[in-house]
Amino acid sequence: MAVDIEKLGRAIKQAQWRHHRALDARLHVIGSTLVQWDALREIAANPGASAHDLAMATFQSDQAFGTLANRLVGQGLIERRPGHGRRIAHYPTPSGQATLSAGRRVAREVFTESFADLSDRDRQQLLTLLDRLATGSHAAQTKSTGNAN
Repeated sequence: MAVDIEKLGRAIKQAQWRHHRALDARLHVIGSTLVQWDALREIAANPGASAHDLAMATFQSDQAFGTLANRLVGQGLIERRPGHGRRIAHYPTPSGQATLSAGRRVAREVFTESFADLSDRDRQQLLTLLDRLATGSHAAQTKSTGNAN
């Protein structure tokens, strides 16, 4: 029996949507949003990264990331410093690191609950398959050509 590819795509989207809603609701309690926490996570993982690199890593446009970064600077969660050439480098502040740590605890809770019905083996298999989709030759071709068909 062939898998309904549309149904598969929708199931992935539903899981992501459920994660985003739960994370946003619980991150609100610590004074953050999913978008802010995700940006902090990437900035901490790549200190000194440019806005463009961080926009790509967080699935945002350069303009959207710039607006977000301005808000994070205003909240004292990140700082910007001159980088190489005209690039502006981004770094988390101690307050940003604290928010990131609190957000990681929240994310761990959300993901633990979300994947509770899967065994460790199932989780590993799901991760392996999703990694294959994200890094596969077709994904690389689609990314480079901008053609999602």
